[in-house]
Amino acid sequence: MQPLTGAPSRALLTTAAVAVIGLLTAAPAWAHVHVDADNPTPGTTSVLTFRVPGESDSGALTTQLTVDLPDVASARTEVMPGWTAKLDRDASAGTVRTVTWTAAPGVGISSEQFALFRLSVKLPDAETASFPVTQTYSDGSVVRWDEAPLPDGSEPEHPAPQLALAAARAQG
Repeated sequence: MQPLTGAPSRALLTTAAVAVIGLLTAAPAWAHVHVDADNPTPGTTSVLTFRVPGESDSGALTTQLTVDLPDVASARTEVMPGWTAKLDRDASAGTVRTVTWTAAPGVGISSEQFALFRLSVKLPDAETASFPVTQTYSDGSVVRWDEAPLPDGSEPEHPAPQLALAAARAQG
C-alpha cells in the first residue's frame, strides 16, 4: 500500500487540525460547574443537579463544594457516598444560605472525572436563579464560580451556574 500524498493528505491533515481545535475550544465550556433541573418553576420544589468537573492542573482532587442558595426556604441533600453535606440556615430569615459537601479522606474528584451533586430545594419566585459555587481542592486552591454573565452576552472566565425558571402553567 502506498502512502497518501498531495491533496488527499493535506485535506486529511486539515480536517484533523480543525477537529483538534474544536475539541480544545469546547473543553472550557465543559469544565464549568453547571446546574440543571427538570422543568424548574418559581415557588415549587425541584431537584437541582450540579455537574462538577475536577480541573486542577496540579492533579489535586476536588474535596469540597459550597453552593450559595438564593432565597431558598427549604433544602435537602441527596446521600452521596464518601461525602458529607451541611446546610447553613438563616433562622431569622427562615432560609438556607448555603450547602457544603465535604469529601471523606482519600475521596475527591480528579481532573479526569466529574461528579453530580443533587439538592432538592424550594425555588425562589424569579425568572432565573444564580447559584455561585466555591470549589476547593486538596492542595488548598480555591475556584469561585461566581461571575455574572457579561453585558455583551459572552461568558466570563468563572461563571456562576444559572437556572432559568419556567413560568407556571395555567390550570384549566
